[in-house]
Amino acid sequence: MTSEPEENAFHAIAGDVDYPMWVVTAREAGERTGCLVGFASQASIDPPRFVVCLSMANHTYRVAKDAERLAVHILGRDHIELARLFGSETGDEVDKFAQCAWHDGPDGLPILDAAAGWFCGRVVDRFPLGDHVGFLLAPYAGESPRTPLNPVSFTDVRDLDPGHPA
Repeated sequence: MTSEPEENAFHAIAGDVDYPMWVVTAREAGERTGCLVGFASQASIDPPRFVVCLSMANHTYRVAKDAERLAVHILGRDHIELARLFGSETGDEVDKFAQCAWHDGPDGLPILDAAAGWFCGRVVDRFPLGDHVGFLLAPYAGESPRTPLNPVSFTDVRDLDPGHPA
């Protein structure tokens, strides 16, 4: 069991790290969805793997849990409002895609037109991580940033009220 001072130290450290934010989109059974994600990282070089963690309270998780593929987007700071849309609204109540430009990408995955870069990944594993589920992805298609990346980071969206609690 973790003591309160240790937990407080962890939360203080984790809350001060300015890591990039990602938008994850999915399409399954005719439903499209997406959300802003802070828990994501490259997980392997060879073979290439990426892990995204979705809150089990999130609408995107409920769609993605049955999906075979996900799309992962990185946004530049010039598109902070798009990050706010995907981070502060819930697909339970709002069609986020009606409020932004997007197109069907590989396998019908929704791709955000304003993304600085994106890739699609085949889900190769799912695993519980407390209040989130990790989706291990094998990237298979995408578009890399055309200019040096200045991504939306945690500091840029730290003030958001999420569509669902974590």
